[in-house]
This record gives sequence, C-alpha cells and structure tokens, in this order.
Amino acid sequence: MERANQTAATVFVLLGLSGHPNMEIIFFVLVLWMYLVILLGNGILIIVTIYDSHLHTPMYFFLRNLSFLDICYTTSSVPLILDSFLTPRKIVSFSGCAVQMFLSFAMGATECVLLSMMAFDRYVAICKPLRYPVIMNKGTYVSMAAGSWIAGGITSTVQTSLAMRLPFCGDNVINHFTCEILTVLKLACADILPNVISMTVADVIFLVLPVLFIFTSYVFILSTILRIPSAEGRRKAFSTCSAHLTVVIVFYGTIFFMYVKPKSKDSLGVSKENITDKLISLFYGVVTPMLNPLIYSLRNKNVKTAVKNLLSQKLFTG
Repeated sequence: MERANQTAATVFVLLGLSGHPNMEIIFFVLVLWMYLVILLGNGILIIVTIYDSHLHTPMYFFLRNLSFLDICYTTSSVPLILDSFLTPRKIVSFSGCAVQMFLSFAMGATECVLLSMMAFDRYVAICKPLRYPVIMNKGTYVSMAAGSWIAGGITSTVQTSLAMRLPFCGDNVINHFTCEILTVLKLACADILPNVISMTVADVIFLVLPVLFIFTSYVFILSTILRIPSAEGRRKAFSTCSAHLTVVIVFYGTIFFMYVKPKSKDSLGVSKENITDKLISLFYGVVTPMLNPLIYSLRNKNVKTAVKNLLSQKLFTG
C-alpha cells in the first residue's frame, strides 16, 4: 500500500501566490520592475569595470563576479516567478525543476564564498596596504573567484542529486514560486535524514564558516581604522568597507532564514509559515540582487566617474 501511494515524479506544480489572487498583479509589476533594475544596474557595473582600466583591480574584479552572479541567479528564477503570478497552476517538468534547483543553490553558495573573499580583499587593502599588490596579485584573486564558483557548483550538485533521488508523494504540488529545495524535500515519501545531514554540513561550510571569516576580518579592519590618526583617513577607509558590510548583512540575514535547516511537516500554522517563507524567498531572490549594485558599486565615486566617461564618449562618438 505504501508503494502504491508513491509516484515517480514527472512534473511538479508550483502554486506561487494562487491562494492570494489579489496580490498577484501587484507583485508581478513589482518583481518585473526589480528584475529590470537588476539587469540594468549589474549590467552597467560589468560594462564599466571592463571598460575603465582604472577599475581593473581585485575589488572591482570581485564586484564584476558578484554582478554576473546576481544576473545569473535572478534569470534562473525570476521568469518562473513572474509566470507563477499569471498562471494559477504552473507545471514544471522534473528535469526543469532539478535544473532550477541546482542553479539557485549554486548561485547562493557561490555568493557566500565570494562575499568572504571580498572581505579578505578589504582586510589586506586596509590592514596590509604595502603588501596588497603582492598578496592580491592577478593569479591570487582570479583563483579565489574561480574557487568560489567551483565550490558552489559542487555543493549544489550534491544537494540537488540527493533531493532528486527521493520518491515523491501525492500530486507533487510545491507551495512556492520556484523549485526551492526545502519545499521539494517536504514532498518526499522517504526518509530525508541523509538530506538533512548533507544540508547541515553545507550550512556549516557555506554559512557559518564564511560568516566567522567575515566577522574576524572586520574585527582586524575596524581595529586598524581606529588607529588611523586623521578623521578624514578613518572616514575614507571605513567608506570602502561599509557598503560590503551592508550587503553581507542583507544577504546572510535572508539566507539564514531560508537555508539553516529543513522545516518539519507540521500541520499547525502551515499557512502562516508558507506565506512567510515565500516572502523571505522573494526578498532574497529579487531585492538582494537589486540592492547589491546600488549599495556597493553605483554609489562609488570611481564607478560614477567611469559611467560618465563611458556615456560622454558614446555621445561624442555617436
């Protein structure tokens, strides 16, 4: 009988906000506008950091990777989210769900590592400025960025393959915008203890360790800044770190709510928990990538100057 109740999943159904039809049009317009801002802001950042030779430094190389990562992440999920606002029951194939799950998890894990690499870059720049060109040479920072992408891809492959090997029950309805791994695990008919253990290990590696590394880096950074004699020097040094620190708080604040541990199949308070999870996921998936270029890069004087130079040159040559 138990085997009869288990089905080989060929499709999944995404509910999105179908239970709240009055909110769908509002969120469709809002998310579409945010997605366009993400493409524009991050696209401009990528172009100017490639175009302007003054921005060919490790800091802007990492920012270029972060912007490209945000474009990839949102493009892997936002079209599906927008479609869920227009379609009451969005059907996604099993393989399509696996690909979307892989991309979103890989991008999230990669960003965790990349943000810690950026913290290390700021640590070396402020605490060891004379050795900065030697320590952060091209081979070093390219390897650091490549390692971030590889690590994210590996852990995502492990988590996705473990999740997709599970048998699924019922009609395979995912009460979410996308194939988010925690919601998919709730549909499993088998024991998910191996998945829980694997995700716990991944949480430690990609959440706890990077946070500790970033925290330690900023302890040394703040200690160095406070020893700078001039107020202008302290202000300038802190301004190069404040934006990164803001991005870290926004990113990790939302991701900790989403991925710390899978939630149990408790029938009490399910509706409230589901709508909360959806809104947190939406914030993480759309708002955070939109804020990254605005907070970190587009407010930077060097980037502003590069944008103005690029636009003025295009106008005169056009």
